Amino acid sequence: MAEQRYKGIRVLVTGGLGFIGSNLVHALVREGAEVTVVDGLISGCGGDEYNVAEVRDRLRVIIADIGDREAVSVALADQQVIFNLAGEVSHSMSISCPERDLRLNALAQLRFLESCRVWAPQARIVYASSRQIYGRPRYLPVDERHPVDPVDFNGVHKWAAECYHRLQARLYDQPTVVLRLTNVYGPRQSLRVSCQGFIATFIARALRREPVLVYGDGSQLRDMLYVDDVVEAFLLAGLTPLPSAEPYLVANVGGPRPMTLSEIARTLVGDDVHYVPFPAISARIDIGSYHSDDRLFRAWTGWQPRVDFAEGIVRTLEFYRQHAEHYLHGAVN
Repeated sequence: MAEQRYKGIRVLVTGGLGFIGSNLVHALVREGAEVTVVDGLISGCGGDEYNVAEVRDRLRVIIADIGDREAVSVALADQQVIFNLAGEVSHSMSISCPERDLRLNALAQLRFLESCRVWAPQARIVYASSRQIYGRPRYLPVDERHPVDPVDFNGVHKWAAECYHRLQARLYDQPTVVLRLTNVYGPRQSLRVSCQGFIATFIARALRREPVLVYGDGSQLRDMLYVDDVVEAFLLAGLTPLPSAEPYLVANVGGPRPMTLSEIARTLVGDDVHYVPFPAISARIDIGSYHSDDRLFRAWTGWQPRVDFAEGIVRTLEFYRQHAEHYLHGAVN
């Protein structure tokens, strides 16, 4: 039986029908939390009610944009921990539709935090940010002191949302934690929706036994983080006492080790990897190599990633083979 650290605790998960959010919801249910989900099921963001089908009878689900103050007020009342994972993740989409990204990742966040201040002022907020805010690394590994210099609108708007959360803590003493996540992979990520990141594309092609296409020479580094490990990071961030009197903390959350894109692709499909030139827009927003220095988060919580990429990919592919009709266009070979 799972450890029930959240037994009886009232928890809200925004974006709880999406990839990371739904995996977090499953964990919270196992841990005995009283879970409410708010998700707008916004096209292109990867939300899917099937992601929580197994635990649907143990949740309260509200289909609403987090910027909808009236709908959110009902969800927020008496909450103790708020996991704020709603938003758009696509970098390329943010270039083609910057105002959409602004609305989903900045304006909706500002409105949501105003609702939190009114309806759940004592709740701890844990916000899912991104390593994308750093832009092209000036040194590796990247720690929290690295300059913020986004290369796309998604990074700009995620940074704005971080600033909103910092002000929420400092102006209103609402305890707030921001987790800057590296590349996350695993079950329940939408493989049908485009622009969900390179790993979703790699996985979909591997399941169809198609060659994986790698932009550039494949030497770029990433630290891949299995979704169960990131879920544990959120669970710890929701309950671990903050390390100082400051009501705000920002911390990187990274994977077990840096890997090249070539190694990632070859773990999935062996030698069936093709190297192709970057499309023009992708070249302009590519960050090169990245991996996280997450010693701050580890020291604070005792967390460490436990699932190596090879093991995580086996689990991930098995999940999608079992549930292919819900997550993948076309047959799995």
